Amino acid sequence: MQDQGKGGQVSDELRRRASNGATYDLGLEGRVVLVTGGVRGVGAGISQVFADQGATVVTCARRPGETPYEFHSCDVRDEESVDALINTIVSTHGRLDVVVNNAGGAPFALAADASHNFHRKIIELNLLSALLVSQRANAVMQRQDDGGAIVNITSVSASRPSPGTAAYGAAKAGLESLTRSLAVEWAPKVRVNALAAGMIRTELSELHYGNEDGIAAVGATVPLGRLADPDEIGWTAAFLASPLSSYVTGSVLTVHGGGERPAFLDAANVNSNENGEKE
Repeated sequence: MQDQGKGGQVSDELRRRASNGATYDLGLEGRVVLVTGGVRGVGAGISQVFADQGATVVTCARRPGETPYEFHSCDVRDEESVDALINTIVSTHGRLDVVVNNAGGAPFALAADASHNFHRKIIELNLLSALLVSQRANAVMQRQDDGGAIVNITSVSASRPSPGTAAYGAAKAGLESLTRSLAVEWAPKVRVNALAAGMIRTELSELHYGNEDGIAAVGATVPLGRLADPDEIGWTAAFLASPLSSYVTGSVLTVHGGGERPAFLDAANVNSNENGEKE
């Protein structure tokens, strides 16, 4: 079984405090928050943290999940669908304070084998949909006295090789560039930041890493010794959306447990004994 380490203990402590009616107050109570793809996996963890903070959480996806939050069916790639979603949120709640662009993902496909249409769809989902949702949300936030905040969920794939998901990595790199540009265009009313996530333990982990032994082995490649929990991504997203980060915009905050141990450290024999064992 994978050792959670100190980070996992902190996450458990946050859950314990929440179950006892106590939590860390990030100043998000009463805020209206849209989390795209917020019904399962990382998105569900993000939605949970905002709800625990007292925010009104609205989720959207193409299919409903099992989360207890307000849900609207929406294809974030479709202009009419996004317009209808934003209009419904504003007409129901009177405002929109935070958007977390979490919807995205990509199946494994080698770049040489995948079709042009496949690559187009991946980039549309992971880059252009976030631009569309952000654009429509910004129009609402600019009219509000206290503006708003947008958090784009990107990936460490944006800044390192991403074999098998090349178009996904390229789209996430584009989303980080977009984040910096929108932060300049939409200031001072709207802050725009990105969260570059590393490997996360979700209900789909076995599809990517195998059984518990495989998940533990993958986690061991991370300096903190484990994969992230979805709510740890949620806490970081909530921080970026909160008044605690009121002077933070145009930033990309990496949440990856220290990244990946460089492969050359294990390949080099400079610190090995005569039997080839690391000392």
